[in-house]
Amino acid sequence: MNTLFGSDVYLDDIERQGYAVIHNALIAELVNELVTDCHRINPHFSLAGIGRLNDLQIDKTIRKDKTYWFDGSSQAQLTYQAIMQSIKTTLNRTFFMGLFDYECHYAKYTNGDFYKKHIDVFKGRSNRVFTTVLYLNTPEQGGELVIYKPKSKEIEITIKPTAGTLVMFESERFAHEVLPAVDERYSIAGWFRKNASISGIIDPPR
Repeated sequence: MNTLFGSDVYLDDIERQGYAVIHNALIAELVNELVTDCHRINPHFSLAGIGRLNDLQIDKTIRKDKTYWFDGSSQAQLTYQAIMQSIKTTLNRTFFMGLFDYECHYAKYTNGDFYKKHIDVFKGRSNRVFTTVLYLNTPEQGGELVIYKPKSKEIEITIKPTAGTLVMFESERFAHEVLPAVDERYSIAGWFRKNASISGIIDPPR
């Protein structure tokens, strides 16, 4: 497996503080392959929306990034998804969380793009349990991730995008934002989810 997850220290961080910042989480070769994949599908990135399914809206006052949902069209995507499935198994085994699946998309921020303070749980739904952000490049300026203390305006941590760094945090617990980008910034945003199926209807993947 193309990963450097040789240590379980991140599990201790999650248990202790609800988030973890894991440097050099993936080998550089895979990170580079994911960046190449971003360049391959670059024309197909689309402006990100707010909400889900029928409630999806485009609001450039809240976010201006562009996204592309994983579709399994490259080996890099498949390898990354396999790694995250492995992490899901570890989280379930360690915390007995009943995580059901993992969904993710590429995110592209260009100069001036941002995502204002928000929580990664849709209104009336709580199936997103852990948020993940993997940085694919290291911009010189801008695009920092700001995570706030629970139910507070006080900042818990500010994370500078660095290629190969994986950030994980409890989706419902931590509000967060992406500060305006200066240099182009690529990442993968993802969510470990619980099964929210109701009356035999499978909850859509996104």
